[in-house]
Formats: sequence, C-alpha cells, structure tokens
Amino acid sequence: MADRPTSRWADLGIRVLSAIVLAPIAVACVWLGGIAFTLLAVAIMIGLAIEWLTLCRRPAAQSSAALLGPAGLAYIALAGASLLWLRDDPHAGRADVLFLLLTVWAGDIGAYLAGRWFGGPRLAPHISPGKTWSGALGGLLAAIAAGLLVAHLLSVGADAWRAALVAAILGIVAQAGDLLESFVKRRLEVKDSGHLIPGHGGLFDRLDGVLAAAPVAALLALTLGRGVVLWQ
Repeated sequence: MADRPTSRWADLGIRVLSAIVLAPIAVACVWLGGIAFTLLAVAIMIGLAIEWLTLCRRPAAQSSAALLGPAGLAYIALAGASLLWLRDDPHAGRADVLFLLLTVWAGDIGAYLAGRWFGGPRLAPHISPGKTWSGALGGLLAAIAAGLLVAHLLSVGADAWRAALVAAILGIVAQAGDLLESFVKRRLEVKDSGHLIPGHGGLFDRLDGVLAAAPVAALLALTLGRGVVLWQ
C-alpha cells in the first residue's frame, strides 16, 4: 500500500509527452486556419469514425449496433461541422476555436490533477468509478481560469464575467461529454476507445469533451452573430 501515492501518477509522464507533441500541432493548425485546419479536422473525424465503427463491432455492441453506429457517426459529424463552421469566421474564428480548445483542455488537466491529488467521493461511480467530485470542481475552476486568460490575451476590453460564464458552460458540457463516453465504453465493455495516443487511449478518450462542447460553442456563436467572439 505504500506505493499508492506514486501509482496515482504512474501515467503522468506519458500523458505530458503526448500533450507536448500533439497540442502545438493542433494550436498551429487553428492559428493558420484554412486548409491546415480543415485537413486536421477532417483527418480527426475520419479517425474517430473508424474508431467508432471498430467499437461497434465488439460483441457487447451487437444487440444495438444498428442504432449505435449511425448515432455515433452523427455525433462525430455534428462536432466536426461545428468546429469547421466556427473556424471559418474570418474575424472571430481563430479566437473562438482557441477559446474552446484551451478551455476544454484546461478542464481535463484540472480534473486529472485535482482528482488524483484530493480524491474523495465518486462523481458517478456506476458510470466512471475513477471520477470524483474534487476532479469535477478542479476541472471547472481550471476551465474558467483558462477562459479568462484566453479572453484577456485575445481581446481588448474582454468582459471577464461573460468569459468566465461561457468557459464554465463549456467546461460543464465537456465534463458531461466525458461521462457520456465513459457510459458508452462501459456498455461496450472496454477501458479505452483505442490505443492511438500514448497515455490517453484513443481519439474519443482524448476528444470526448471537445466533441460535446463544440456544438454548444457553435450554437452560442450563431446566437451572437458572425464576427463576435464567444465572450462578448
């Protein structure tokens, strides 16, 4: 039992290395926009579709594969279309997608660190036994902090309260997406959706929060109008 504190962080090193490699690529493509971002988004959506269809061939999915397959593909397509539409805005697209991604990523990191460090009561033990209320709170606070920082860096005179509110909404939706993926994996009797990303599993394991939050961000952007960043 003496090695429990160390074992809690056993996968931290490989997770950090994966993030160091992948995050700059994603941010660079978002920053450049155009064909670079489109190719990245399409490649990821194709990878997600292949991963999903592979999961749907598992024995545990056979009884509901006719429903699961199309539902998952529609979920992927909605998120992909939302990201492409958001980035296509020539005035607010770069800022909106960076705000979305960095908020969700910060929420993931905050949830991981707070959950591993503080532990405590389980958030949804029948869906994902590893998730805790401390992790959920840590993730939410990290998402808000990241949203405030991004809004401050990318916009002059940013409305801090609105930035915090939008970041909180996206953070909560992203955590809901994480729980949804955990529920599906539990039903399909798998631990990870794949093994593509060291320390994270598959594409769904890494992008579950983005998949859920992207349509919400796109809906908010549609409500605000083109050319207006999400936090103004």
